Amino acid sequence: MGSELRSGFACRVCGERHDVLPLSYSVKAPLAVTAIPLDELEQRVVITPDQCVIDGKDFYLRGRILVPVIGLDEPFVWGVWAEISPKNFLRSNNLWNVPGRENEPPFPGWLNTEMFLFGNTVNLEVDVKTQIVGRRPHFIVRDQNHPLAIEQRNGITLQRAEEIAETILHAQNANESATSEAV
Repeated sequence: MGSELRSGFACRVCGERHDVLPLSYSVKAPLAVTAIPLDELEQRVVITPDQCVIDGKDFYLRGRILVPVIGLDEPFVWGVWAEISPKNFLRSNNLWNVPGRENEPPFPGWLNTEMFLFGNTVNLEVDVKTQIVGRRPHFIVRDQNHPLAIEQRNGITLQRAEEIAETILHAQNANESATSEAV
């Protein structure tokens, strides 16, 4: 499991007390993978925990959208995927284990994760900022008026983190791939 508060929270949806308050949610694959028939996945998709290539021409990186939590030292983390250009994918791949890669300039990407709490996030433009070896890149939302960018910039309260947990934990039609795993 990713970051969480062990103090838990009283859920306003089910009335139960949940033992932990997740401070991270992530998806295991880009949304584009779900459009590929199951019997074609093995031939068309190459995926690792951090990278994905579809049909040898569509390239994705897994990254983190960090959202400050007011009053906490650690951020709320959305683990998501972004499509990037072949050129940037090759550059990222070549630098994957190279110390100092965090000094690379940011490059553009486009979210390939549905984040239903924020309306339409598919193809939302992000800046991809490479981190030190062993860390996933950070994604910074470019559209400063998008609700996700506003939370990323201004932070969220613990109450908002609880609302997110309530919505995701009790969503009936939410994306089944959303989990609170390590991001």
